[in-house]
Amino acid sequence: MSKTQMTGAKMVVQALKDQGVEVIFGYPGGAVLPIYDEIFQQNQIRHVLVRHEQGAVHAAEGYARSTGKPGVALVTSGPGATNAVTGLTDALMDSIPIVVLTGQVPTFMIGNDAFQEADTVGITRPCTKHNWLVKETDELSNTIHQAFHVATKGRPGPVLVDIPKDVQFASGKYTAPKAARVSHYQPPVKGDIETITALVEAMETAKRPLFYTGGGVINSGPAASTLLRELVEATGFPITSTLMGLGAYPANGEKWLGMLGMHGLYEANLAMHDCDLMINIGARFDDRITGRVQDFSPGSVKAHVDIDPSSINKVIRVELPIIGDVGHVLEDMLRIWKSRGRKTNGEAVKKWWAQIEKWRKVDCLAFKQEGNVIKPQYALSRLEALTKDHPSRYICTEVGQHQMWAAQYLGFNEPNRWMTSGGLGTMGYGFPASVGVQMAHPDALVINVAGEASWLMNMQEMGTAVQYRLPVKQFILNNERLGMVRQWQELLHGERYSESWSSALPDFVKLAEAFGAKGILCSDPADLDDAIMEMLNHDGPVIFDCLVTKHENCYPMIPSGEPHNKMLLGEVSTKDAIGAKGAVMV
Repeated sequence: MSKTQMTGAKMVVQALKDQGVEVIFGYPGGAVLPIYDEIFQQNQIRHVLVRHEQGAVHAAEGYARSTGKPGVALVTSGPGATNAVTGLTDALMDSIPIVVLTGQVPTFMIGNDAFQEADTVGITRPCTKHNWLVKETDELSNTIHQAFHVATKGRPGPVLVDIPKDVQFASGKYTAPKAARVSHYQPPVKGDIETITALVEAMETAKRPLFYTGGGVINSGPAASTLLRELVEATGFPITSTLMGLGAYPANGEKWLGMLGMHGLYEANLAMHDCDLMINIGARFDDRITGRVQDFSPGSVKAHVDIDPSSINKVIRVELPIIGDVGHVLEDMLRIWKSRGRKTNGEAVKKWWAQIEKWRKVDCLAFKQEGNVIKPQYALSRLEALTKDHPSRYICTEVGQHQMWAAQYLGFNEPNRWMTSGGLGTMGYGFPASVGVQMAHPDALVINVAGEASWLMNMQEMGTAVQYRLPVKQFILNNERLGMVRQWQELLHGERYSESWSSALPDFVKLAEAFGAKGILCSDPADLDDAIMEMLNHDGPVIFDCLVTKHENCYPMIPSGEPHNKMLLGEVSTKDAIGAKGAVMV
């Protein structure tokens, strides 16, 4: 079937089938009606009608991140394409493989300011890994196959294929995936053996080693997480992670220090600051991790494993750069380390752990649940306790304080169970992402931890959840504030709370009922467990309105521009940390 004749619209659907696509998220419009007509005439691919194109792309992201397979979105020209830009940028920042197909006005109208015309390729060039405008039907199927290849190979990311309407109507020759031209993009996956050996040598003598892992471990596939766990357990080295890397190493593992960074754990940040060998595996030295660059892990030899050459030495200069796929590099690291006798500086590493245990005793996430108002930390602690043993729990988040509390108080023992917007920090991400996750895992428990402000940005996707009977749980920590904005205004702007609250929030229970879903309101700590169980036991979508303290701050916090050993701690932890090296007390 490598050269079968068919219309462009039929090619699109056939190419998606041949790529193994099972679900696409989209919203129809005039410039993609031929494709939608072909979707109507088949039953192999399921289409999910979202309520906004931004929702389509975030849903595709959630699908991709929870499955490891590329997500697919289909939108129309003009505003359909421009509404997809936020999701594309979000996927680019977080290295998520998605393929977005956009309709375009007919080729003979391009450049005439036609109805619903936009320069989609021009607009999306900075926010995609690559994009294409297809002007010949004979090239359409080959281009779509290339798009899947580029999205998933090397550092994953979003791609876009812009398809004029006349190309969809015209007939051409279909190219099967095996015949597609993809040889021009074959990123190397094997790391340099000499540098890997040098890293192993450094591991053998390091006194204060630390593994610093990121989303690249998860993107590499399940084997990479398995190899990472084996390496950590075999060496006995401590391990920390970025926000995007949670779950690559289990949160209940003995060597786990917790997340590091601006709202990372005390012990993780101090270990990063004081280590003498920092092994970066699949992270990109994001500014939320590094803090003040010139003071970042000042006394360490630094190694960086990344498949993207542009990430190496981009932010932090490293002594041991290794370009390659995380899974392949970890495999070589383990093989070489074992062949050299499995050596570590055992006595020194033991002392290093003794220091880390002193930092752990500060208990930086400690809080007191007092009175009759729910603390957000307590809400998430109870959510964790009541859901951690569920065999298939997936957590999404919006962006803000609740996102950081979720990362701190929820534990992830497997990869691909944590979906959040890291690099772009997109409010409105979590709800549509949870729709995508639930579509991929219909029998799983999917919870979106949200703030009321973020959740309202894409609340219209409640219609999608109800229409497709997706039992997604929206767990809203409602403080009636833009919580993170308010926290920064308190700490940095003299408590001048400029436009950081809303005086016209909806009744979320009535809102849920208006959509045909279940609404639950909880404001008393004594009722919280029963209310959470009511949410979990309901077999349809739920909006859980959890009223929490209005002016709670998220700690620990590294103030902007400060190094890792300068942290603000909460009041409970502060009492235990007095005298700890370099800690800033609140």
